Amino acid sequence: MSKQYPFFTSPYFSTFRLTQNIIMKVLLFLLAPLFTLVVSAQQIPTDYLTADFHKGRRDAFRAEMPANSVAVLFSNPVRNRANDVDYIYHQDPDFHYLTGYNEPHAVLLIFSSPQTTPDGNTYNELIFVQERNARAEQWNGRRLGVAGTIATLGFESAYNGSEFAALDINFKSFDKVMFYNFNNDIRDTREGADLFDLVKSFKNKIGFPSNYNASRMQVYALIQSAPVEETDKIMTLLDRYAKMDPSLIEDPFIKDFIAAAKSGTDQKILDRAKTAVNVALNQYNFDLEGLDRIMNGLRETKLPEEMALLRKAIEVSAVGQLEVMKAMHPGMSETEVQGVHEYVYKKYGAEYEGYPSIVGGGNNGCILHYIENNKPELGEDLVLMDLGAEYHGYTADVTRTIPANGVFSPEQKAIYEIVYNAQEAGIAASVVGAPFSAPGAAASKVVAQGLISLGLIKEASEARKYFPHGTSHYLGLDVHDKGTYGPFKANTVITVEPGIYIPEGSDCDPKWWGIAVRIEDDILISDQGPVLLSYMAPRSVAAIEAAMKLPSPLDAFSLPTLE
Repeated sequence: MSKQYPFFTSPYFSTFRLTQNIIMKVLLFLLAPLFTLVVSAQQIPTDYLTADFHKGRRDAFRAEMPANSVAVLFSNPVRNRANDVDYIYHQDPDFHYLTGYNEPHAVLLIFSSPQTTPDGNTYNELIFVQERNARAEQWNGRRLGVAGTIATLGFESAYNGSEFAALDINFKSFDKVMFYNFNNDIRDTREGADLFDLVKSFKNKIGFPSNYNASRMQVYALIQSAPVEETDKIMTLLDRYAKMDPSLIEDPFIKDFIAAAKSGTDQKILDRAKTAVNVALNQYNFDLEGLDRIMNGLRETKLPEEMALLRKAIEVSAVGQLEVMKAMHPGMSETEVQGVHEYVYKKYGAEYEGYPSIVGGGNNGCILHYIENNKPELGEDLVLMDLGAEYHGYTADVTRTIPANGVFSPEQKAIYEIVYNAQEAGIAASVVGAPFSAPGAAASKVVAQGLISLGLIKEASEARKYFPHGTSHYLGLDVHDKGTYGPFKANTVITVEPGIYIPEGSDCDPKWWGIAVRIEDDILISDQGPVLLSYMAPRSVAAIEAAMKLPSPLDAFSLPTLE
């Protein structure tokens, strides 16, 4: 049940918070079963992650927090599409992971240890959510509100967002206040207690300066912890930061450090720089990196409940690839191909695509993130299809490359089989304990050898011009999911996606121009070896050509001709 605490300072809270507390507890006790029945009556899916899952993730997060710290996470902003139309709302994956709350205008606080109120009650987390509003819900859909958040998401301490401004917590009493850096791209809506107001209130509570430079503080932290023997390494990192923010090298403390490095690490100058940055860092108890460190570790490996949803997303995506193979013909457009994939996703109940769908025919496939998908007729092109369904927050990422006419030409087949063999090598290298770079190293070696054998390059170092991207990334709540990028751990899901792209005008025989091949599969790292999760999508040349001969349910689907 909800616990209401006397740490709110407005007159409203001081006059009748105790009465409201008693009434709220009684009402929630009586109405929680009814709320559950109402939700059930809406006939929503029953396979969402449970309140216990999200609570367990908050407990796991708390166990990784530094002593005497608080973490503050905000929901994703609402994004405007045009004029008075917004994009379909998508929750911040970290916020979803820790709460299960999928509405905007919310903030979560997690404390490393129990906090005690003046009357002796304790709490270790607080969530502030959108207030119920009958008129807004008539237009834009139901809101959970405080009662729904408590009843369905398992929070004990939930409040309306309008109450956040009155929250009387001394954030300066914590050794660390962990939060993500502000992107300052949040609209101020007409609705009170929106995300803009929540962030503004939080900045005021922690004394966040308007000129705070997170990159500068990160460089200060590097300088503070850098032993003399690692000065060159810090200089390399500083150069990387300076390319993104040239003003850093004008900072007097950073200038001192650069001077020390250039003078052969003059210890006096180095000590002066360290003393200066210590003073600067101690002005604030902000930690803008700790959240990422913890979330990277938690989200890298998947629990069984997550794997059930991720497998569903992957299998849906693989079936989409198969159905397109069956339906494909030279007269199809890129947009039509995209539509077939996404129809399959919806047919299985997937809410979204995990990322903008990529359907590139011929030379369009050489654009790695091609999303226009507007070529009207595919003809005899190879068609690169990189798409993934998102199911209850978890996204797949599956790519197949197929001939629009159903048969690979000799040149298309030659390139395809190099990529296929490279992927086989990359998958085989995806084992527990291997470095994250292992699949890429294995695949790159095969690609280079294959391109040399075809006479497309002379030396292995030239392969990058035709294979310019990495081979793997984590997969989960984000298509490029969070992780530590350390040695592979069991129950981690990655992609293995080598490719070869030969744009028109390349320095090779024109017979290769416009051929683009990427094969991408989703792989579970397990103690028994790599598991191919996207197996339902045909992958070899023979399997693809065989699938493209199968009848399609869409063969008889025709629409009237429009003028």
